[in-house]
Amino acid sequence: MARFMGRSWAARMIPGRRPRSRRRERPEVAGRRFRSWLSVRSVAGQVFVLQLVIVLLLGAAATTALVLQVRHDATDEARGRSVAVAEAFANSPGIVQALHSRNPTKVLQPKAEAVRKKSGLDFVVVTTDKGIRLTHPKLNRIGKHYVGNIEPALRGHPTVDTGPGTLGEAMDAVVPIFDSHHKVVGAVGAGITIKKVSGLANRQLPLLVGAVSASLVLATGGTALVSRRLRRQTRGLDPVEMTRMYEHHDAVLHSVREGVLIVGGDGRLVLANDEASRLLDLPPRPEGRLVDDLGLEPHVADVLASGRDVTDEVLVAGDRLLAINNRLTDRDGGPPGSVATLRDSTELRALSGRADVAQKRLKLLYDASVEIGTTLDVARTAQELAQVAVDRFADFVTVDLAEPVARGDEPLAVGGVEMRREAVHGIRPGQDHPFYPVGRVFSLVPTSPQAFGLSGGEPVVEDDLTEATGWQAQDPEQTAKVIEYGVRSLVTVPLRARGVLLGVVNFWRMKQREPFEEEEVSLAEELAAHAAVCIDNARRYTREHTMAVTLQHSLLPRALPEQNALDVAFRYLPAESGVGGDWFDVIPLPGARVALVVGDVVGHGLHAAATMGRLRTAVHNFSTLDLPPDEILSHLDDLIARIDQDEGPGGPEGEGAGSEGITGATCLYAIYDPVTRRCTMARAGHPPPALVRPDGSVEFLDLPAGPPLGLGGLPFETAEVELAEGSHIVLYTDGLIEDRRREIDTGLEMLRDALSHPGRTPDEICTEVLEALLPSNPSDDIALIAACTQVVGGDRVASWDVPSDPAAVAGVRAEVMRMLGEWGLDEAAFTAELVLSELITNAIRHATGPIRVQLLRDKALICEVSDTSSTSPHLRYAATTDEGGRGLFLVAQFAERWGTRYTSDGKVIWAELAIP
Repeated sequence: MARFMGRSWAARMIPGRRPRSRRRERPEVAGRRFRSWLSVRSVAGQVFVLQLVIVLLLGAAATTALVLQVRHDATDEARGRSVAVAEAFANSPGIVQALHSRNPTKVLQPKAEAVRKKSGLDFVVVTTDKGIRLTHPKLNRIGKHYVGNIEPALRGHPTVDTGPGTLGEAMDAVVPIFDSHHKVVGAVGAGITIKKVSGLANRQLPLLVGAVSASLVLATGGTALVSRRLRRQTRGLDPVEMTRMYEHHDAVLHSVREGVLIVGGDGRLVLANDEASRLLDLPPRPEGRLVDDLGLEPHVADVLASGRDVTDEVLVAGDRLLAINNRLTDRDGGPPGSVATLRDSTELRALSGRADVAQKRLKLLYDASVEIGTTLDVARTAQELAQVAVDRFADFVTVDLAEPVARGDEPLAVGGVEMRREAVHGIRPGQDHPFYPVGRVFSLVPTSPQAFGLSGGEPVVEDDLTEATGWQAQDPEQTAKVIEYGVRSLVTVPLRARGVLLGVVNFWRMKQREPFEEEEVSLAEELAAHAAVCIDNARRYTREHTMAVTLQHSLLPRALPEQNALDVAFRYLPAESGVGGDWFDVIPLPGARVALVVGDVVGHGLHAAATMGRLRTAVHNFSTLDLPPDEILSHLDDLIARIDQDEGPGGPEGEGAGSEGITGATCLYAIYDPVTRRCTMARAGHPPPALVRPDGSVEFLDLPAGPPLGLGGLPFETAEVELAEGSHIVLYTDGLIEDRRREIDTGLEMLRDALSHPGRTPDEICTEVLEALLPSNPSDDIALIAACTQVVGGDRVASWDVPSDPAAVAGVRAEVMRMLGEWGLDEAAFTAELVLSELITNAIRHATGPIRVQLLRDKALICEVSDTSSTSPHLRYAATTDEGGRGLFLVAQFAERWGTRYTSDGKVIWAELAIP
C-alpha cells in the first residue's frame, strides 16, 4: 500500500493534469521549512519521532535477543551449515568415482579443503565405508579412524551430534555416500566448533550498536528527504487542496455515464462506480470480492480478469451490449491490476445483427460457389442448388427445368414447353413432402408465379400462399396439400444463363419463419444465377457428350460376323466423362482364319472418336489385302503420320488447324488359323494379350512391344504361337488394368487372378473380369474381347502335292471329286473341279517349285493352291480373238470370293465356293 500511494496516483487518476512548475526558494524560506519539518506538529516531525522510537526499540530488542540467543543460534547455525556442506559434498558429482580410484586422498583432499575454506567450517572429512579418514585439515590425521558417531551414517542414516572432537567441542554432521545401486561406499563428516560460531555472534554486537546509531542518522536525513518527496509528489498541494481534489475526483467518478472498474492483481474488485454497478447489475458493496464471484456473464468476467489489453470489445451482458476497454496498471512500475471502462452500446445490437445476417449471406454465396456445379450432370447440379439453400435460406427448395434441358437441348420458349421436376430438398430429409416428386412432368398455368417469372425474367414473391389465387390455380389439390403442410411463403426465380431460360427455382418457407424480405430476393437471384450457369454448362456438356457417344457407337461394331474359328464375346464400356477412342474388331479372313483387333486412340472427345473410326475403317481395308499383322501396323502408322501432317499444328490449313493436338494410338492385331492352330500377332504400344490355357493357367504373351502408332521410324515385329483347342485369347485396352488409384502391374495381376478359372465361356469370362477389375468411376474407355479357339479337324481338310506337269491335273481332279463325294458335296463338285483346274493350270504354267492343293470344308468350300512364286495373277477380259485369258474370269464368276495371300515362301491363291 505504501508503494501504491507513494507513486503519482493523483496524476494517474486525473489524466492530463500537468505538475506545477517548481519555483526557486529563498534561503531563509528554505531554512524556515527545514525547521518546520523537524517540528513535532508537522507530519515530517511526527514521522521523525516515530522512526527514532522504533529504531531505539528495535536496537534494544535486537541486543537483548542476540545475547540471550547467542548459544542457541550458534548451535543452530553450526548444525545447519554442517549438514548442508556434508550433504552437498556427499552428493557432489564424481565423489563415488574418487572413492573407487587408486588414490582417493589425492583426489578428495584438495576438494574437501576448498569446500571447508569457502563454507567457513572447521573440518570436512571423507571416510571409507570402514570409517578410515581419507581427508582432514591436519594431514597427520589422514588414514586414522573417524572420531565421532559414524556407525549410523555407514548404515545409511545421516547423523548430527554435538560433542568433543579433535579440534574441540563441535557440531558434527555425518552423511552417507551412496553409489548408483544405493549402497553406502563412504561418509562425509563436516562440522564447526561451537566456540567459533559463538565468537562470530559476539563480534556482531558492535556491529549492531553501530547499525542502530547509523539508523538514527539515516532516520534524520530520511525524514527530510521523505518530506521533500511528499511535497514534490503532491505537486506542492497542502492537505486542504488534496482533500478538495479527491472530492472532485469522487464526484466525477460516480457521476460519469461510463462504467469504471478497477481490478487488483489478485483478481478482486478494487473499485466500481455507479454506472458500472448499473450496467453489470453488481451486488451491494462488491469491492474486495473476486470478479468471478460477482455473478457476471462468463465471457465478461473472463475479460475483466484476463490481465490483457482490450479495445472496444463488444460483449453481451444480460440484455445489454457493452463495449469494453481494459488497460493494465502495472506499466512503468505501477500497481498490479487493470482498469476497465464500459459503454452501453445496446443500440448497436440491431446494426450488429444486420451485419451478422450479411455475413451469413456472404457465407451462403461462397458455399454455393463451391458446392454447386461439382459435376457436369444436370440433375445433380439441380440437387446441389436445393441442398445448399435449405435451412440457411429456405425450408424447402424445388427446381423445375424445361423438359429439353435434361436431354441437353436448348428450349426455344420455356413458357410453351413442359416442365420437369429435377430436385426437391427440405429440412426434413427422408420424410414425405407436399410437392411434386422428382421426375414429375407438368405444364405451368399462365396465372402461376412461376409463369410470371419466366415470362418477365424477374423473381416473384408470394408472402402468403393462402391468398395467392394464381398459384393455387396451378393444381388446386396439390396446392391445398402444400398449405396444409404449413408452407407459408414463396420466392420463385427464373434460371437464366447466356440469355436462355432453362427453368425456375422455388424457395419455400414454413409458417414458423418470417416471410421473404426484399433484401433476401437479391440473395435468391444470386443463387439462381450461379446455379443457372452450372446447369447450362451441364446441359451443353450433356448435348456434346450425347453426340460423341452416338458417333462412337455408330463407329463400333454392332454385331459379330459369322465365323467358325473362334467363339468370341466382347464388352465395351465408355468412360463416365468424355468419349474415348477405344475400338475392337473381329474380321473373318480367307482360309477360315479370323483376325482379332483392339486399339486405343490417345485422348477423349469427338476428335478421338473420329480418329478411331478412320483407323477401324483402315484396318478393314488393309485386312482385305490379307497382309500379315506387322505390315498392317506399318500401314496404320503411316496413316496416323499423314493425319498429323495434314491436321496437326503445321498442317496445310495454317496456324490453328491442329487444335486437337498430335494423334497417337496403340493397337494389337492377331490372326488365328483354325487349321494349323497357330496365332500370329503384332502390337504397337498396346498391353500384351492374355492366353488362358484349357487347364486354367494364364500367361501374358511376350510379344515385341513396338512403338505406338504415329511415332514412325521403327519396324513392327510378328510373333507366332500355337494354341491348343479350347484356349482363350483375351484382348483388352489399358482402361481395364490401369486406374488413378491402381498401378498397371497391380491391374495385370488382378486380371491374371480373374482369368485363372477353367471351364468358362467367353461371355462368362468377360462378365467376371469386369466385376473384378472395373473401377468405381472409370476415367477411360474399356474394350474387352475374349475368344475361345476352335479347330478345323482333319476330316474337313484334304491336301495334295501336285507335280509341275499338266498331265497331273487330271489325277488331282479325280482325287478332289472323290473327296467331295465323301463330304456329301456332289452338287458343288462341278464348280470345284472347274475352279481347281484353272488355278492348278495357272500355277503349273506360270509358277515354279512345288505346288500344293488344299480343300477346306467350313461355312463354305475353300479351295487353295499354293506355290513358291510371288507373282500374283490378275483378272482381265479376253478379247474375242484371244485363245486364252478366260480362266480367272470363270473363277471369279463361279466363286463367292477369291484372292491371293502371300506367305514367307510364296503365295496362296484361294477361292470360296458356296455350299448348297
